[in-house]
Amino acid sequence: MKNSTATSGTSIDALVKEGKALGSIWRQVNSLKQTIKENGFDTRLGKLLQQLKASSTVDSGQIPTHVLRTHGIQQIDRRRRSEALWFVENEKECREFIANGNFKGSSLTALQAAMRKAAKADDAETTEGEPSNVGQSEPTEQPKADAPKQRYSKTAIVNAVIAQAELNEVDLEEIINDLLEVLADRQKAAA
Repeated sequence: MKNSTATSGTSIDALVKEGKALGSIWRQVNSLKQTIKENGFDTRLGKLLQQLKASSTVDSGQIPTHVLRTHGIQQIDRRRRSEALWFVENEKECREFIANGNFKGSSLTALQAAMRKAAKADDAETTEGEPSNVGQSEPTEQPKADAPKQRYSKTAIVNAVIAQAELNEVDLEEIINDLLEVLADRQKAAA
């Protein structure tokens, strides 16, 4: 029997050649530098999607499935389409971010994550020195030192204690015992 390099009519060299060619195409399709060039895959896809979205008859701007089929892009993964559209809509910022050397990744997903992280870091730096005023209301008028403080009736205080006890699932008898202890301690301290 002859030592054969053929596998079902194809030589191993031809298979190696085909594999290398496919690897080269795959690297081009999955190379961020290649796909975001002016005529790169993601740039072209994003621009097409942007035009389809602008001419969409749906109020939300969503591109109908039949339009995707008509234009032959329905088989492209929806995440890839979304990333391409995001890139084209944020192209200037993305290119600046990459040019500044802030990104060394290899995909639009990684670029989005890096830009989000950088934006959060920038937000944290700008608010770092400022005290948070979330939930704070600024008084319209400064209270005067000699102004009388707001007084609550005994009934209002009792109702507030009962409401807090129920809310925090604390036994009222425990609260009464604690109040009696505090009262006894104050009387001892005053004597």
